[in-house]
Amino acid sequence: MESATTVAMPSIDEPGLSARDVAERQADGHGNAMKTSSSRSIKDIIRANVFTLFNGIILGAMLLVLLTGSWKDAVFGFVIIVNTGIGIVTELRSKRTLDKLSILVASDYLVHRDGGDVEVSHDAIVLDDLLWIRSGEQVPADGTIIETWGLELDESMLTGESRTVRKKAGDEVYSGSTAVSGMALIRVTAVGEHSYAAKITAEAKVFKKTTSDLNKGINTILKVMTFVVVPLCVLLIWSQMRTVGGWSQAIATGQWRQAVVSAVAGVVGMIPEGLVLLTSLNFAVAAMRLARKNTLVQELESVETLARVDCLNLDKTGTITDGGIALNQVTMLAGANGIAEHDVKQALFDLSNEEQPNGTGKAVLEGLGREGFSGGAVDARVPFSSARKWSAIVSDTGVWFMGAPEVIISALNGAYDHVLDMVNRNANEGNRVLLIAHQSIGAAPDFEENPRLDPAAEPVALVLCSERIRSDAESTLAWFREQGVRCRIISGDNPVTVGAIARKVRLTGEREPVYMDARELPDDIDELADVLQNVDVLGRVLPNQKKAVVQALHRDDHVVAMTGDGVNDALALKEADLGIAMGNAAPATKAIAQVVLVDSKFSHLPDVVARGRQVMANMERVASLFLVKTVYSALISLGVVLTQIPFPYLPRHITYLGGLTIGVPAFILALAPNTRRYIPGFLGRVVRFALPGGIAVALSILLSTWILPGAMGWDITGNPADLAKLRAVNAIILFVLGILVLARVAQPLTGWRGLMVLAFAAAGALGMFIPFIRRFFALIVPGGSMLVAVLIALAIAAVIFFICVGTARMLARRGKAGIAAGK
Repeated sequence: MESATTVAMPSIDEPGLSARDVAERQADGHGNAMKTSSSRSIKDIIRANVFTLFNGIILGAMLLVLLTGSWKDAVFGFVIIVNTGIGIVTELRSKRTLDKLSILVASDYLVHRDGGDVEVSHDAIVLDDLLWIRSGEQVPADGTIIETWGLELDESMLTGESRTVRKKAGDEVYSGSTAVSGMALIRVTAVGEHSYAAKITAEAKVFKKTTSDLNKGINTILKVMTFVVVPLCVLLIWSQMRTVGGWSQAIATGQWRQAVVSAVAGVVGMIPEGLVLLTSLNFAVAAMRLARKNTLVQELESVETLARVDCLNLDKTGTITDGGIALNQVTMLAGANGIAEHDVKQALFDLSNEEQPNGTGKAVLEGLGREGFSGGAVDARVPFSSARKWSAIVSDTGVWFMGAPEVIISALNGAYDHVLDMVNRNANEGNRVLLIAHQSIGAAPDFEENPRLDPAAEPVALVLCSERIRSDAESTLAWFREQGVRCRIISGDNPVTVGAIARKVRLTGEREPVYMDARELPDDIDELADVLQNVDVLGRVLPNQKKAVVQALHRDDHVVAMTGDGVNDALALKEADLGIAMGNAAPATKAIAQVVLVDSKFSHLPDVVARGRQVMANMERVASLFLVKTVYSALISLGVVLTQIPFPYLPRHITYLGGLTIGVPAFILALAPNTRRYIPGFLGRVVRFALPGGIAVALSILLSTWILPGAMGWDITGNPADLAKLRAVNAIILFVLGILVLARVAQPLTGWRGLMVLAFAAAGALGMFIPFIRRFFALIVPGGSMLVAVLIALAIAAVIFFICVGTARMLARRGKAGIAAGK
């Protein structure tokens, strides 16, 4: 709403909009208000996580078992609650972050309406308003400058350019930039969702789910199993009804319940439910570990993406440099007429010691302060102005000038081309160069009435400053080079300056980095991809170009990570496979990044990547372990359907044995140290590992079920006690072979890995002798003839297992040899 307070400002001829004009524009939707909701509602998030293929299969199986009244065989269904809860909580956190996303800071602004100046809220600004932009304010809407009183804007959050920009009448100003000095009157040309900052915000707010190779692999398994599970479940129920005398007898005697439970045992075994849960938990644990190192992971799946990154695009300011300026050195010029270096440095300190020094001035004061300099007596001063580009003082050692070399030299008498050559050489090395000129005291200059450069002054020294490079930048970049990750610096600053900084931090090691002005980049993505292969540094990059660079790298199937801290980085971070924001970044940038380095330390990135590799490498082991169960469950179910036998074990057997040989060991293995680089082909390797083990287990169980009843005289179709014995024997076979699979996955079995396998083997055997566990999981301790049958069955199973695994290894070696020969 408008404020009644009138503020005294420079007088202008135009009356501005009337109250009626403002009302009409508000009614037409030309106000500055913006929608703040993200693209996914809470309802959408809950629906997406609850109604998944995995949940549907497990829930359906659980309900079937509960209908039979055998609740003990339905405990596998609790994994739905845990896994769904993790997914919903994670995405709700992302939604809250996205909803808070705003590039513009809401505050009150001064507009000229009905011939007077009034303060209005951010949302009350309308199209065509005459808007005052004052020092310290953020521009709330796009506009064209009508008149300016020395307005300078910091557009770094939009463009990446670290220098302030002086504006003149007719120039465009964009929402999101900040006035650092002066003021201006602008006519608003774009408001609300049509403004520059709002367009970036809208693109950044689009929900994007992080792609996970692990989840893609698991979903692929689930999709395949869907085509297998549904018909197989029907066939299993049909076959189990036949084993108890057909549908009529099964329903009449109540044996249909046992038939359904048996069928579900096959279905549940085929679904790697623990793998889905463990993947989410492992991501969460990795995120918590990274949080202890001041690294915030905002999307759990991004932990895995870290392992796959092979291209890292770095923003210069805030990543390689810390945003501050450092004084490098003061270089005395030849022909300084005997002026002492100490006097020059004292004058430099006094020149910089203004009431509100800029960044360069602060760097000079800090650097010379460490050398013991402090403020001296100053008789007169001309403060630095970006319009003049110089400052001056009068002291007892003379009149001193400091500022842009080309500006000062152009005002002096004499030829100083050699000085400009030195300036250019130093600038090309990434330095910000200032020139100090001196004039002996004659008549004291009248700086108050006529602040001007005296042509009689002479250059005496160059002041070399540069952006302060992070102490950890060089070592961090070296680590990435060793790990095969290609790093590029992409900045809005001058490419020569950025190239010099890249050289200082050894971005490309011993090789000279190749830099390029982004204004010369092709617009075509394919052409851009070809250019980028030979470019290490890009300067003068616009926000849309940063996004295009990521798209070009994607064309060549690179996995791209992007760091940044400004709004100009937001679109590129969103486009990248992994967006990494610094802790001091703009709120909009942090909101859309998957990873935030809270303390803004670039050196955390190796830890982040290493944690991602640990997750990916360990989850491959874990997935192999779970998929063995999927393979043998599918094959056993198929064998049961084809041969019309009772199902060889119960769902609760799978719960008990899976927990000891897969579930808990998998969690331990998932958290173990592992620095192996990411290798593409995750799903293929997992399947090749799982097939021999799964086939061996299936053959062993089916042979036991086909042969053992005849050998032992058990009537497994007519006598429930005999069927219980057979299932107990098969549970033992499953357990022993499960331990062998675990031992294969956990290799090498030295140290804690071997002890872990032995511990779970002992725990499984011990559980059979604990009455409560034995009754709950329908286990039987074998004795007498049953013990003999178990030992024979185990011996046969072990032989089958080692034959299958040995054959698989031999085929793998032949395959590798064939590939090597083909090369």
